[in-house]
Amino acid sequence: MSRQGKKIVEYIFLILLACLFIFPLLWMIVSSMKPESHIYLDMNSIKAFLPSMDPSQWFITYKELFSRFDILQYVFNSVTYAVVITGGSIVVNAMAGYAFAKFEFSGKKFLFALLLVLLIVPLETIIITQFTVAHTLGILNTRLAVVLPMIANMFFIYLFRNFFKAVPDEVIESVKLDGANYWTIFWRIMLPMSKPAIATVGTLSFIASWNDYLWPLMVLTDTSMFPLQVAITNINTTQPVYTNQVMAILTISTIPLIIVYIVAQKYILQGLGGSGTGIK
Repeated sequence: MSRQGKKIVEYIFLILLACLFIFPLLWMIVSSMKPESHIYLDMNSIKAFLPSMDPSQWFITYKELFSRFDILQYVFNSVTYAVVITGGSIVVNAMAGYAFAKFEFSGKKFLFALLLVLLIVPLETIIITQFTVAHTLGILNTRLAVVLPMIANMFFIYLFRNFFKAVPDEVIESVKLDGANYWTIFWRIMLPMSKPAIATVGTLSFIASWNDYLWPLMVLTDTSMFPLQVAITNINTTQPVYTNQVMAILTISTIPLIIVYIVAQKYILQGLGGSGTGIK
C-alpha cells in the first residue's frame, strides 16, 4: 500500500474512532433540546441525533430544569471548588516539586521513592482514612472538607519536579548572586518557566475536581453545598424524572470541561509529552 493509501486508511480509522466518542455527546445535547416524548420516538432513526425541528422548543427543557432545581447554586459550588482546588494544587505541588528538584535534605531519596509508590495506590483504598482524618479535624459538612484533600497530588508533584529538574543550576546561582532568596527564585524564575506544567496541572486538577462525585457525597450532607456532580444524582432520582432534563444538566456539567480543554490543550500536550521547562 502506498504512503497516501496508508494516510487515507489512518484518517478513516481516526474518524470512526472520533465518532464513537462524539455520538454519545451529540445525542446528549440534542436530547436536551427536544420534548421528552420525541427522545423515544426518534430513537431508531437519524432524528435521534437532531434537535427539535421547532427552535422555540430548544431551551424549554432548560427553563423547566432551572425552575425545578437551584442549578445556579450547584454550578457556583462546583466552580468555587474547582477554582480553589486548581489554584491551591498549582501552588502546593509546584513548591513540593521545587523542593525535590533543587533542595538537598535528609531522606529526600526515600521520600521521592515513597511518592512514586503512592502513584500506583488507588484513591479508593485511602478514602476511608481521609474521611477519618476529616472527621477528626471537625471539617465534615464544610467546603474545606471538599477542597483540602484534593490540593496535594503525587503525580502533579512528580510533573513539577521533572520540569524544575531541567532548569540549569547556573540560572539559580546567577540569581542568588543578585541577592534573591529561594522564595523569590521560586515565584520570579522557576514558576514562570514552568507554564506547560502549570497548564497541565491546572487543567487536570480542574477536571478532576469538577468530575469528583464520591468524596463530596461522603463529606457533605447540606444540599446547598453540593457540587454539580452530586446534584445530578438528586435530579436523576427526584420524581418525576424527565430524560430531557437529565440530558440538560449533563450538558451543563460538560460545557466547562470542553472549554477548559480547548483553551489549554496546547500546553497539556507540551506538559505531558515533553520534559522541557518552557525555555526555548
